Amino acid sequence: MSVKQLSIFVENKPGQLAEITSVLAQNKIDIRAMSVADTQDFGILRLIVSDIEGAKAALSSNSCVVSVNSVVAVAISDKPGALMKAVSVLSDNEINIEYMYAFITTSGQHAYVVMRVTDNERAEELLCKNGIDLVTQQDINNL
Repeated sequence: MSVKQLSIFVENKPGQLAEITSVLAQNKIDIRAMSVADTQDFGILRLIVSDIEGAKAALSSNSCVVSVNSVVAVAISDKPGALMKAVSVLSDNEINIEYMYAFITTSGQHAYVVMRVTDNERAEELLCKNGIDLVTQQDINNL
């Protein structure tokens, strides 16, 4: 039930993000969520997109170093404590969150949180068991 995420190695220099987003735009691929982690010389751009395979193929053919990773995504209510409940379920069961980022949609009813965890299957099982809604790849495609 996990969601697929692109991880793209990016040199930290002007024009790199413009080039990547141009390739995606030319291929009619919509970015649903993004995160950039950088150092002085390079960064990792993480993307949730409308067409994971199309994006990977387009970027790879434009000399980008791209990998696809499985991540857990959850829909949380837009109210205080909602994120705390989700991360506490994982923490209480000794599942480490390596990184996370969030995005919202135009409906404004939920925030969506993407998490890279040490054990996707166990995390998904625990989150569902505790009433936290998982987001599927199909949900992402339908946004």
